[in-house]
Amino acid sequence: MIYSCASDIGKVRKNNEDYCKGEIIDTDFGSIGIFALADGMGGHKKGEVASKLAVENIICFLKENLLQSNNIKIDYVDDIIKQAYNNVNTIIYEKSKSNEEFQGMGTTLTTAILYKNNLYVANVGDSRCYLLNKCEFSKVTIDHSVVEELVRANIITKEEAKTHPRRNHITRAMGTDEMVIVDIFKYKIDRGDKILLTSDGLTGFVDDENIKDVILKSEPIESLTQELINEANNNSGKDNISVVLVEDK
Repeated sequence: MIYSCASDIGKVRKNNEDYCKGEIIDTDFGSIGIFALADGMGGHKKGEVASKLAVENIICFLKENLLQSNNIKIDYVDDIIKQAYNNVNTIIYEKSKSNEEFQGMGTTLTTAILYKNNLYVANVGDSRCYLLNKCEFSKVTIDHSVVEELVRANIITKEEAKTHPRRNHITRAMGTDEMVIVDIFKYKIDRGDKILLTSDGLTGFVDDENIKDVILKSEPIESLTQELINEANNNSGKDNISVVLVEDK
């Protein structure tokens, strides 16, 4: 298992409210990878507080609760993910209430856990996870956004969603309410498969087909993450861009 994690401020924003991180932990029962990406909101640099709190705390919680006496509690992943997201949501929510300067902050949070041939993905918000499997490229997560609901209701098309005035409005976030509902997805993966976590700074300005073409390349994984960021900046650069690219080796 190898991965690359990169984040870029873009060409317009004054600060980067995205945050991403990954860790691979070796155990007697095999390696487990934990990867997370968040896109903060709230303005005045508080979005970056929320996104960092989300990523750092989700990884910390999962490490502490998935691993016990060097054993991996893979049978309880769903419950542990739900506990982790509720824990992180409470941390951000209480922080937002602790001081007026943090009021209204929140963040998306997308997490991937890889163990042997199992992929577990959790999501709140519109940061995405994609899976490249035997040349088939598919979106794992469902955006929690106004335009996603309109598309799924056949009110607008996917093309219309790209320019819709409410395309940046999300319907679910970490830290904005006392409770949060998390979506969880499970997949079987094979050696050579690639998993991509990304903020909308990439997906809002680079088509899925172009993203697929980049990560299909047999170049070093660090080069591919940078190429994705370059594509987004070349097309627009209006938003922060973050990507985590993982390959199951």
